[in-house]
Amino acid sequence: MTFRQLETFLAVARAKSFTRAGEALHVSQSTLSQHVLELERELGVRLFDRLGRAVTLTEAGRLLEEQATRIAAAVAGARRTIDELKGLERGSLVIGASTTPGIYVLPSVIGTFRRRYPGIDVSLRIGNSRVIEERIRADEADLGVVGGHILGAKEQCLAAGLLDELLLIVPPRHPWTKRREVAPRELADVPVLMREQGSATRLVTERALRQAGVKVTIAMELDHIEAIKQAVIAGLGVAFVSTYAVGGEIATRRLYGVRLKGLRLRRHFHVIHNEARSLTASARAFVALLSPDGRGPTEE
Repeated sequence: MTFRQLETFLAVARAKSFTRAGEALHVSQSTLSQHVLELERELGVRLFDRLGRAVTLTEAGRLLEEQATRIAAAVAGARRTIDELKGLERGSLVIGASTTPGIYVLPSVIGTFRRRYPGIDVSLRIGNSRVIEERIRADEADLGVVGGHILGAKEQCLAAGLLDELLLIVPPRHPWTKRREVAPRELADVPVLMREQGSATRLVTERALRQAGVKVTIAMELDHIEAIKQAVIAGLGVAFVSTYAVGGEIATRRLYGVRLKGLRLRRHFHVIHNEARSLTASARAFVALLSPDGRGPTEE
């Protein structure tokens, strides 16, 4: 039994699919299947029930998953310890980010980080806030950067320095383009486009509107900021998005930004990590770039 086989087994167990696991590990499905088959032969049990393209763990597979998770965590801890000895000359850093900071904020920060520490390999994995929180809890990322976050079990907030505002965007021919503000109650008369459940943008938007006593009609649910922007441009509705995400479109007048009178939708981007893990030197250095005072992690 090799660690590579256990790593492959865990990837398939978590993805519930050989195809998705192969994409995550950047290996072919045939290689993945071979590793699992060799492991099943060595153990003398079937680890997965294969139902078409989907797979589920057998009873033996569930037992192995518990042990393999512990082994993977121990190996990751050993690697982090070695990386600490190397300082910031060599190492790796896996960052999970929700869509807005992942696409519009972190690339430039990572660029600065790579110039300062060229020996550190940085991976950026993007998903909605709920997905990133799950990856932090599963120890699949060193740091998570999410917006409008409420701390869950096994999570610790390191910094909340970057302030974001959600802006109401409308298409060029919309009657609101000539206005800087609209009354919140006017939203009841227009179709509103929303991000999917699990998105921090949606959470912050719904929470603010609910507190203001505003009810809206959700005309469509989309799972990406770019899809939201294109749908608004096409005249399918209005939407709340981060100011970071629409600077180009507003500058070229493909979209117009409007604020709600007496109501500001603001949030911080929070940097979170698994409280059971100690921060590596590379993680501390990255958090320092995101902290408002540049001094690094501050627990909240």
